[in-house]
Amino acid sequence: MSTPDTPILQRPDRDRPWLMRTYSGHSTARASNALYRTNLERGQTGLSIAFDLPTQTGYDADEAIARGEVGRVGVPISHLGDMEALFDQIPIEKMNTSMTINATAAWLFALYIALADKRGVDRGVLSGTIQNDIVKEYLSRGTYIFPPGPSLKLTTDSVVFSVAEVPKWNPINVCPYHLQEAGATPVQEIAFSLSNAIQILDDVKASGTVSDEGFADVVGRISFFVNAGIRFVTELCKMRAFTELWDEITAERYGVDDPKLRRFRYGVQVNSLGLTEQQPENNVYRILLEMLAVTLSKGARARAVQLPAWNEALGLPRPWDQQWSLRLQQIVAHETDLLEFGDLFEGSHEVAAKVAELKVAAKAEMAVIAKLGGATQAVETGYMKQKLVESNSARVSAIETGELPVIGVNRFTESAPSPLTTGDDGGFMTIDAGAEEEQITNLKAWRDARDSNAANAAIAALKAAARDGSNIMEPSIACAKAGVTTGEWGRALRETFGEYRAPTGLAAASAAAPAEAMERARKQVAEAARKLGRPVKLLVGKPGLDGHSNGAEQIALRARDCGMEVVYQGIRLSPEQIAASALEESAHVVGLSILSGAHIRLVTEVRRLMDLEGCGNIPIVVGGIIPPEDIDSLKKAGVARVYTPKDFEITAIIADIATVAGEGGETIAP
Repeated sequence: MSTPDTPILQRPDRDRPWLMRTYSGHSTARASNALYRTNLERGQTGLSIAFDLPTQTGYDADEAIARGEVGRVGVPISHLGDMEALFDQIPIEKMNTSMTINATAAWLFALYIALADKRGVDRGVLSGTIQNDIVKEYLSRGTYIFPPGPSLKLTTDSVVFSVAEVPKWNPINVCPYHLQEAGATPVQEIAFSLSNAIQILDDVKASGTVSDEGFADVVGRISFFVNAGIRFVTELCKMRAFTELWDEITAERYGVDDPKLRRFRYGVQVNSLGLTEQQPENNVYRILLEMLAVTLSKGARARAVQLPAWNEALGLPRPWDQQWSLRLQQIVAHETDLLEFGDLFEGSHEVAAKVAELKVAAKAEMAVIAKLGGATQAVETGYMKQKLVESNSARVSAIETGELPVIGVNRFTESAPSPLTTGDDGGFMTIDAGAEEEQITNLKAWRDARDSNAANAAIAALKAAARDGSNIMEPSIACAKAGVTTGEWGRALRETFGEYRAPTGLAAASAAAPAEAMERARKQVAEAARKLGRPVKLLVGKPGLDGHSNGAEQIALRARDCGMEVVYQGIRLSPEQIAASALEESAHVVGLSILSGAHIRLVTEVRRLMDLEGCGNIPIVVGGIIPPEDIDSLKKAGVARVYTPKDFEITAIIADIATVAGEGGETIAP
């Protein structure tokens, strides 16, 4: 610790900085590898891998449902050769690698282990994390594949395998991060994620595959991945509440004596939900303030931090944008004196009171979930999803009314043009249009070059393990070494476990909304219905593999409450399914929500198929992170309206959709 007379150049002992990461990956494994090596040269101390949607949902790049999605929101990894290219010239034995992967976590972990085996790296020295939190995928992010039971079995398998074979690895990152992105309150974040962790540990214990002595080591390898929003004092208290509750749970429920194994170990990416398209330069300050919540308090400090870039509400960050976020971390860690002091908040009455308040409320919510039968049952009954939809509705309504201030959005909106967005690239990266075809070409070459008999035998062994309940990890590693692809692994387990569609949470959800705006919108909807001769029917569709459904859910909920008939069948629909539904449901308007960047391909395909179905007069409206030049392209393709993050007044959007419906007139007989 510093003393009053410590010379500035004679720095006292300092705590080690947290791991510094940047969540990244795009286009191809080779392009992502170049980005990773650049970031490491600039001082990044760990890797955080973003995978594309086909990889996350167990499809190969050449499957029909993957077209348009390959390499957009992350790196495509189709087989062991891609994993080798991804880590070319990166010593994995010295690297701490985090992989944000869930439904296919066992497979990506298997590929990483196979790479280590091929390089002759001892599995015991590998360090890193797979997210592997499938429960939150059913609630928020949407990249689930299988029903909850088999999915949690895969999680249990990877946890048991990792503790025995890769002891420095974190086999699960319980992830309240995406719960906050879906609108969760701090209490819900704590309660839902700790209930999830309890479910996972109970399942491991019930599996009978870990001894009582070894179970404490399993507890010690559970890590968390959290979010930190702009209310950074409350967020700081939330992290202290998490830390105290986890210590209590692991000691009292699981009897773990070693305090090191009871430690709440977490990484963080600060809030992306609050980043704005309007005045995007303000996002830099938001990111810094949110980072303080997880770094100021030594007693609840993050072990790893990754910061979003200022322009993520506009599009994909460029390398320079990622460097800017990295430099922010480095300045806080290395230039300030933060790491020279103990816990700055120990003894604070205000902090202690807020922590106690959060703990009491979280325990009450956890008791409700336990009464339902635990986290799995709370997912299957739709309870957790309904609560998130309601919380997000309240948040959105508060922004609309101005009760929740957002600078540049509903306060202080007058602004000079930002020089950060005036360049030729608009201030963000555009994916190489040829990346998808390159991935498909390489995938076909990989299949042609492998031993097909060995691959088929490995797939058969994988299916057998899935059927008889054996641990899936070693058969998956054998598949990786035999040249099996991501899509083949996913298909084998789909055929064994089946697929799943999670509850949307809309049926029983109550919505908050600004009263005056709702009255105006209801009048607009009623007027459109009068013109049409029946209630306005809105079909809300999520085409492609994008599972971020928060916006679609809020549109569907608000449209329902404004008097529209709403058809919403959840995520991951094919263009063919949406076009068929438009006809079958006699929709007046089709609303498409796409946040993956695949909007041009998916929207034009839906429009083409609707024309073929004979419902070409039904207007399409689109929402998503869509750059200006793409808005022009979509409108030329016949899209009636395009809504982007700057269109934050959902009630006004519903009124506008009613106008579109009324202008269209009755197009198909009911």
